[in-house]
Amino acid sequence: MSTDPLPQQPLHHDPTAVTSEEIAAGLLEHLAVESAQRLYEAPDRDRFFALASEVREVLMKRWLDTRDRYRQHRSKRICFLSIEFLLGRAMRNNITNLGLEPRVRDALERYGIQLETLESHEHDAGLGNGGLGRLAACFLDSMTTLALPAVGYTLRYEYGIFKQEVRDGYQVERPDNWLRFGDPWMVRRSDLRQQVEFGDFGHGGRDHVIGVPHDYPVAGWGGETVHTIRCWSAVAPDALHLSEIAAGDYEAAVSRRIEAERLTKLLYPDDRTAAGKELRLRQEFFFVCCSVADIVRRFLFENDDITKLPDAVAIHINDTHPALAIAELMRILMDRHGMGWDQAWEITGRTVAYTNHTLMPEALEKWPLPLMERLMPRHLAIILEINRRFLDGPGRKLAGNPVRLSEASIVEEGEPKQIRMANLAVIGSHSINGVSQLHSKLIQERLMPQFAEVFPERFRGITNGVTPRRWLLQANPDLSGLILDTIGDGWITDLDQLRRLEEHAESSTFRNDYAGAKQAAKRRFAEWVGQHLRIDLDPTFMFDVQVKRIHEYKRQLLNLLHVCWVYRNLKEDPTFLPQPRVVVFAGKAAPGYERAKDVIKAINSVADIVNADPDARDRLRVLFIPDYGITNAERIIPAADLSEQISLAGTEASGTGNMKFCLNGALTIGTRDGANIEIAEEVGEENMFLFGLSASEVAESESWYDPCWHLDHEPRVRSAVDFLLGETFAWKDPAVFARLGDMLIGEGDRWRHLADLGGYLDAQQAADRLFATPDDWCRTAVLNTARGGRFSSDRAIREYAEQIWKVQPVRTGLAANHGLPTGD
Repeated sequence: MSTDPLPQQPLHHDPTAVTSEEIAAGLLEHLAVESAQRLYEAPDRDRFFALASEVREVLMKRWLDTRDRYRQHRSKRICFLSIEFLLGRAMRNNITNLGLEPRVRDALERYGIQLETLESHEHDAGLGNGGLGRLAACFLDSMTTLALPAVGYTLRYEYGIFKQEVRDGYQVERPDNWLRFGDPWMVRRSDLRQQVEFGDFGHGGRDHVIGVPHDYPVAGWGGETVHTIRCWSAVAPDALHLSEIAAGDYEAAVSRRIEAERLTKLLYPDDRTAAGKELRLRQEFFFVCCSVADIVRRFLFENDDITKLPDAVAIHINDTHPALAIAELMRILMDRHGMGWDQAWEITGRTVAYTNHTLMPEALEKWPLPLMERLMPRHLAIILEINRRFLDGPGRKLAGNPVRLSEASIVEEGEPKQIRMANLAVIGSHSINGVSQLHSKLIQERLMPQFAEVFPERFRGITNGVTPRRWLLQANPDLSGLILDTIGDGWITDLDQLRRLEEHAESSTFRNDYAGAKQAAKRRFAEWVGQHLRIDLDPTFMFDVQVKRIHEYKRQLLNLLHVCWVYRNLKEDPTFLPQPRVVVFAGKAAPGYERAKDVIKAINSVADIVNADPDARDRLRVLFIPDYGITNAERIIPAADLSEQISLAGTEASGTGNMKFCLNGALTIGTRDGANIEIAEEVGEENMFLFGLSASEVAESESWYDPCWHLDHEPRVRSAVDFLLGETFAWKDPAVFARLGDMLIGEGDRWRHLADLGGYLDAQQAADRLFATPDDWCRTAVLNTARGGRFSSDRAIREYAEQIWKVQPVRTGLAANHGLPTGD
């Protein structure tokens, strides 16, 4: 490939300068051309797709301009591999970041159409599930806004994780067919397809699958830059074998197609069975092979010398799902480019970096060696050689500690042997980072001390962040409008500017306006709940919110124990008059995680009793919101008064929900876990409600902790536990509550619910007292917003770019004018 600069075709005009008249005309044009309809006859869904096509025209031009700009500059590019990207709806994000929202609204109002009406017909993209995917989405938003050359890689799942319904209190999983009506944003790139072989790699292959990329555009603030998430879908190499059809064997002809397309049918196949485990490993292998092949293809399109790959590409593996990228890159360098081991290993190590997202050893992926030998023998051979060379080389530092040496091996002995993917990721990367400062410390001290001893220079901590464009500007229009009027728009790309709000915390006028913005968000949420769940909420109640994946370590059950304590006191003590509150739960349990599903059932059983009791109606309500995702989070988070961040200390890597709530003025009640510690450092412990054991205290109590001690010595703990497990709630489903009782008592309460319950009740009472003085509560909420600027994903991405990727921004200065207050 020539090293001359690639030709660039600059845009002759700014596509974001489109007028409202042009948008209105374009809407009619797209309706006519794409669905053969006039506006008066078109249903709202078709109107949504027509508007999306009009917005996409602007998006596409900036997308092409971004690609040309990066090629012209021959910029080093970040390749961010993540098995999921939890994006949410794209319409509002695109028109906001492109600066089109006022003109889009004006265009729609000409026809009597509300933007919100059309938005409701966009399905959340089913490309992610939880915190890992949402973090990846925030990171791509920040890379794009900062004009750091980047591309995301993931899979194009036909079905998302699942649609959650609640029937008789139980979680029921329904297919999330998010592509049922199509997606207006993705572009199929059949010309860039890749072939992936399973089995005897390089010698005919046992079978092979084609990966077809679908490119999803992500617009940064100002519309200057539009990045790509390349999503791979799996298809059979030939749709049908006509000879088999002719011979009458139609089933054989279509079986290969069905088997191939299974790879990208579903996010996170259930791996409790051998077949499910194999499907998940095939899925990860397919994802990695397509992505690494595409990275190398793109590099060679612009460069001649493959040895310069680390100077032009930074491959980042987001958790262990893409860890096979290390073996695949080694295979390509050696088998296709003829390199020796040492040279290929040096290039791979300089190119790849790894982020760890867990502190739980059982959550670190590992795969049976026989399964890998059958599916990817060449890659397994490379992994085993990586392990041999590590043990004979750097690993010799551990020779005096056989246990640590064994823990550092990529191969876990047993029957069958297992391949530890986290170990492969650490050994094959030049950087390993945790996602909060506590998490990084605990990785080195507890999770991977063997590697911290061998590679101390590789470990670092970069605290997570969230994009303020979606989680404050877009999700909370009343509060963001107040901030814009008060300090201008600089905070949208420099969240530290929120500190300028701190001086306004003492202004009664500002506090009244701030409280009004919170009440507006609470009214919107209450109206939505009333319309969709047929439950009446009073927006003057404290909105006490815990929304996140349902898991034992996140301790939704601890929250429920507090609910039971309050309800029991309401029933038994006429003088007990707590501040009125609605306790809001939301989150999905993994389909195979029966205990988490028991927690959901218990929440709903308690809610049924409490909400039907006239004695509690004016003081306590309990609500479980089904099908939690990005769109529901955008409704709930701005409305929250109290943010429940109550995981057991030392179990949550970071959390990002805690950051979103903080920015939106919710006060945190939480443990000293994950990023809660850093939020407390910024906001001030006096402006939060902290409680519970520290991570070191949890570790120290491992050998002697007994939950029965707390039952015997703490009357409030006994009262709450007995009431939760008693006949009041368990009469209809006693087995569910018996299993929860086993977890809390019989099995030793691994997650220390009872150890922390007394402190949690005290913290809740402190929150109750502060909420009784609304002006003091509001002052504290203002300080939470004002001091939350550190938790921007822009800050996190700058740290990644400077410390790990060594990538510089490439700007044009063509950002759109949003017409927002500047604060000048």
